[in-house]
Amino acid sequence: MVEVKNREGESFEAMLRRFTRSVQHEGIISEARRRKAFEPPSVTRKKQLAGKLRKSRKSTEKNA
Repeated sequence: MVEVKNREGESFEAMLRRFTRSVQHEGIISEARRRKAFEPPSVTRKKQLAGKLRKSRKSTEKNA
């Protein structure tokens, strides 16, 4: 849970920016999007495999 307290002399906009940064850093929005709909384990495995393949291709492209 992200908590942002108002600092001395801080504007609301600055506090909102700090809150947004901390939410992005914690990965709360991406986690909520991921949990929005049920995903069967087979689809999860396919996505993980695709990500691994994408990373391995990137690393071989850099070395070439």
